[in-house]
Amino acid sequence: MSIVKIKKNETINSSENLIILAENPQQIDKKLFSTSEFNHIKKSFSENISQQTINRLGQCLWIFFIIPSDKELHLIHEDIRRAGNEIYNNWKNYKETTIQIADFQNTATYTFAFLEGFALGAYTFDKYKKEKNNNIDILIQSNCLKSKNITELNEIIKAVFTCRNLVNEPHSYLSTSRFASEIKLLASKNNLNLTFLNKLKLASLKMGGILAVNKGSSEPPFMAVAEWKPNKPVNKKPFILVGKGITFDTGGYSIKTSVGMEEMKFDMSGAAVAITTLALIANNKLPLHIIALLPVTDNCINEHAQKPGDIITVHDGTTVEILSTDAEGRLLLADALSYAKKYDPELVIDLATLTGSAHLALGKYTIFATQKKCTNYLLLLKKTGENVYERLVEFPLWDEYAESLTSNVADIKNVGARHAGAIVAAKFLERFTDYPWIHLDIAGPAFFTKSWNYFPAGATGIGVRLLYNFFKSLVTMNN
Repeated sequence: MSIVKIKKNETINSSENLIILAENPQQIDKKLFSTSEFNHIKKSFSENISQQTINRLGQCLWIFFIIPSDKELHLIHEDIRRAGNEIYNNWKNYKETTIQIADFQNTATYTFAFLEGFALGAYTFDKYKKEKNNNIDILIQSNCLKSKNITELNEIIKAVFTCRNLVNEPHSYLSTSRFASEIKLLASKNNLNLTFLNKLKLASLKMGGILAVNKGSSEPPFMAVAEWKPNKPVNKKPFILVGKGITFDTGGYSIKTSVGMEEMKFDMSGAAVAITTLALIANNKLPLHIIALLPVTDNCINEHAQKPGDIITVHDGTTVEILSTDAEGRLLLADALSYAKKYDPELVIDLATLTGSAHLALGKYTIFATQKKCTNYLLLLKKTGENVYERLVEFPLWDEYAESLTSNVADIKNVGARHAGAIVAAKFLERFTDYPWIHLDIAGPAFFTKSWNYFPAGATGIGVRLLYNFFKSLVTMNN
């Protein structure tokens, strides 16, 4: 698991491999090239070739021209990220540990996007391989990108990598208890207040959803309550992140098929995104009061495990008829969302790899979203999603979608109609909210079977950049 670090650089070693960013050839230092090389660069630029490569004996130079476009700005930034990743994929073949970047253009957001794509694409999860990848230093000489921008970007990259690491870990390592240790470590490093609600406390709070899912496990469950509360937060009421934390999902007695079950280690992606985002916010000292609620257990099978037909009672007293033990994530979230009411929150955002239906509807390219009582917050989150290219599609929460959740023997069933299953699951969760609420089903984009652009195969960390920049925008709006 290599570490990627971006550093400010004052000088360029003209004999080493080099990446050059510019808007046109006139911005480039001609001393870096021979006359014939520079003439070739100008000719290629006149033909609208944005990426060029100069190969020399023992050295390679990559030139990326950010050519003016009539595209929307967020699409230009995404094109630049992807170019950064393409050049990284070319450079990595040299098996070096340091790369220089000379930035001759004048737009800081372009430089930021290029570095983001280069660094995010450089992630590897090689903990269990004999051959490890080396750490990477990116040395950038830039007049438009300030040191504070580089510091912030390094923290963002670190948070995304931490999230990916947690999700990529097999359950043989990241058990429920080990996840608790990782959460403690993140809280300690980032000055978060942290409380664990253990099994006894969960029982006293009547959190029957978490406890029911945990009945088949060899380890006790918990709910972590992590809090960042600076001295003068700009919000009077807290924002709350709720992250589903199923460390492995067999499906319980409604057991999954073996095809793809190895990926069910990623069913704690929501909790991983929530805690790493909160750590990032605290590390960068955003003046916001934010709480993360992380209900965590695995969903395994033994003679004590919950069974289809069982009836359980969750935190707010609602009785739930269990039709599928593979619809377990919503039971954890029912407890956590009910518990969130005690904070009188400004807004609650839950993140969960909740339904295969969301994945089927949208593929891997976007996040399924619904909202209640917070249209403006969701609009801002959508806009942020475009800016960081972690996009959302809003689905309705019409009452008709709850009809199939009606139970003859309990207040509600845990599954309803197969059609529009992601919306039906959201309607189940809505029952446990009485505050402004956004639901994000990240089942599609949380984990890729193959790499795509600057997202590696495996955990993507999608959600961290989205939420961090969303909260950062709220701070800016309040200043």
